[in-house]
Amino acid sequence: MIKKIESTYLKIDTPQMIEVDRLMMEEYHIELIQMMENAGRCLAIVARDRFLEKDPQDKKIAVLVGTGGNGGGALVCARRLHSWGANVEVYTTANAEKFTPISMHQYHILRRMKVPILSGEELPKEGDYDLLIDGIIGYSVKGNPYGLPKVMIQWLNERTEKVLSLDTPSGLDLTSGTVHDPTVNAKATLTLAMPKKGLFEDTAKTIVGELYLGDISVPPQLYQEPSLNLEAMNVFRYADVVRIY
Repeated sequence: MIKKIESTYLKIDTPQMIEVDRLMMEEYHIELIQMMENAGRCLAIVARDRFLEKDPQDKKIAVLVGTGGNGGGALVCARRLHSWGANVEVYTTANAEKFTPISMHQYHILRRMKVPILSGEELPKEGDYDLLIDGIIGYSVKGNPYGLPKVMIQWLNERTEKVLSLDTPSGLDLTSGTVHDPTVNAKATLTLAMPKKGLFEDTAKTIVGELYLGDISVPPQLYQEPSLNLEAMNVFRYADVVRIY
């Protein structure tokens, strides 16, 4: 279930989100693999309930992933959609050995499940999809994308199908709202834990599309830790995914 919430919520920036991740792992012992699983589960929920008519069976989906945590969350989403009956293809920005350890773990699960995993260099010029999922670059973006990630972003922007992005449209700075060249033009974005300031800049809203927020199991009291000193908010009490705008 996805629930719409009122616009009275906390907004954080990229350094604060990095600190949330650190506190989760070092102080609360909620590991990255748990957060990644929750992120991918929430992304799959948005894909299914918003874009796949609540039934992924036989739907054709391309999932484009980078090698870091954002790509790992998208790989979890790919696994869940595959398990729900979708025909999923995964396209990566690099070979498996370039993935961070937890994301590589997700990669090998998909290999074991025989989900097709291809290089982004093999993205098809023809063929239709029911949904495209963007997990190329997350909040770690620094400047204009280049190399294969750039090519994959351009491929997404040339397509007519709807694009669902994880955490941020790849290429968007989540603190400043700077739209780098290129940046994914998404139909919808699922951001994680708490909304990021850059998603609300006028320059960003047109490429963010519909904005959703997913629960990655951050304890509300974590935001009150001295290194953050933010108001605790219980926005997920009704649903794991909420719509912001």
